[in-house]
Amino acid sequence: MLNRLFAAFQGAPQDETAAPQMEPAIAALLVEAARADDIYTEDEKHLIDTLLSKRFALSADAAADLRARAEIAQAEANDLYGFSHIVKSELDREGKMSLVEDLWRIVLSDGDRDPHEEMLIRRLVGLIYLEDRDSALARQRAEKALESGQ
Repeated sequence: MLNRLFAAFQGAPQDETAAPQMEPAIAALLVEAARADDIYTEDEKHLIDTLLSKRFALSADAAADLRARAEIAQAEANDLYGFSHIVKSELDREGKMSLVEDLWRIVLSDGDRDPHEEMLIRRLVGLIYLEDRDSALARQRAEKALESGQ
């Protein structure tokens, strides 16, 4: 991060690799949330596709392709750090809150709050420098969105 600041002050070109990494990182975190309870349904896949399509203005096919690549990346990852580090570095607070709300939508979409899913979100919230109350607010918004069919 300091290197980017120094580069900005010196007029050096910024690292352009961060932005292209954002989409796969967010997609992998959404897949992680869907798989946290060991039940990964077609409905969850469709919801992930919808969320990715809205977030990144992707076509349905592009969103499905991004999710498919994220499934592989998530399965090969040893931990959340690589994905969460990108999110923590590149998203502002509002963007992080939006991501946590999307994670809650996936977790709550099956009508069951599994302890593994809740633990995943709690860990991720800490890794991206949000607080438990932020997660609670995001969960409430996700619940309202699901109730209204959004």
